[in-house]
Amino acid sequence: MESPALPRSETGASKPGAPKQRMPLALYALTAGAFGIGTTEFVIMGLLMQVAADLQVTIAAAGLLISGYALGVFVGAPLLTTATRRLPRKTVLVALMLIFTLGNIACAIAPNYTTLMIARVITSLAHGTFFGVGAVVATGLVSEDRKASAISIMFVGLTVATLLGVPAGAWLGLHLGWRATFWAVAAIGVIATIVIAALVPKDNGQQENAALRDEIKAVTHPQVLLGLAMTVLGFAGVFTVFTYIQPILTQVTGFAESAVSPILLVFGVGLIAGNLLGGRLADRRLAPALVGTLVALAVVLGLMTFALHSKIAAVIFVALLGIAAFATVSPIQLWVLQKTDSAGRNLASSLNIGAFNLGNALGAWLGGAVINLGLGLGAVTWVAALVTVSGIVLAVWAARLDAPRKPALQAAAACPAA
Repeated sequence: MESPALPRSETGASKPGAPKQRMPLALYALTAGAFGIGTTEFVIMGLLMQVAADLQVTIAAAGLLISGYALGVFVGAPLLTTATRRLPRKTVLVALMLIFTLGNIACAIAPNYTTLMIARVITSLAHGTFFGVGAVVATGLVSEDRKASAISIMFVGLTVATLLGVPAGAWLGLHLGWRATFWAVAAIGVIATIVIAALVPKDNGQQENAALRDEIKAVTHPQVLLGLAMTVLGFAGVFTVFTYIQPILTQVTGFAESAVSPILLVFGVGLIAGNLLGGRLADRRLAPALVGTLVALAVVLGLMTFALHSKIAAVIFVALLGIAAFATVSPIQLWVLQKTDSAGRNLASSLNIGAFNLGNALGAWLGGAVINLGLGLGAVTWVAALVTVSGIVLAVWAARLDAPRKPALQAAAACPAA
């Protein structure tokens, strides 16, 4: 049964002093989809050895299944968003979950490595557009003062996937084979498709029929481009470290390999906490939240260089890295949405998801380059901090570009009409 369209009053600002309403169930339907997509993106990390052995390829080749997915998101997000721009957003979300489900079924039955890579890329096409369009839908479900929190609730699905979905998928693959994991993720896709179809309201005329050139013009606004660049640099810093967290913890800190999984659970808890914190901070004051969360991320990465030589401090900083990393997500996503004209909002939002994945790929490459240059695993964290500092510079620049507008608007309001 389909939910009715939201009345306009629910998308306006809440009245002063009025109690805040509960978040709509449609948001949690989006969270279910985000959980499935997040699981399929990262679960392959825990299945590399099984996939490599079964398909008779090297572990390095199996690792390219991660890179192929990330590049598929980066390329597919703007292309698929543009192709579906005239369709109702709810229709797009349901169609994307069907692509996601069919893609995971194709992964489960893939007879060889090439087919599995193609299936992974097909599945990745749903990723960027789902999060991009989903973020636009999420902000339209709530009042003005809760938009960032709505985005963070949707992204909780991604963080829970990192915390629970990926370890569960790895366990399932270990005991029942890697194909069983993809069958399980496909089942999640079926469930998510059903709840999105049942709970997400109709668009109620919110989809604009803008010309493609107007959409492109909207996303080339300097503030939007700065937001996209912040995303790339911020998450390049995160994945410069996170990609190599296992050898860092074992070879630098001295943990046994068996201790890495529990420590990554700590990282996952940090992701959830940081995601919710970033949404609340951005709802209060967006520009300070944008700059402040990136500063926090750079500080955590920098101090982590020294913390890695103590086991207790290393665990604490892994948690702090999770908090700081995902505290940046909602502020940057909301910044990109707010700085884009309505004509290009879907495209800009999807481009930002693609920027996250580009940052992931660049970070993994940069961390490997640092190690190959002979600087060692201990240097990865401070190099990552420098990358994030460059993102802070862009955030401050973007905030300063906004600053002159406020006094001008106040002066204009104070002047009596002629």
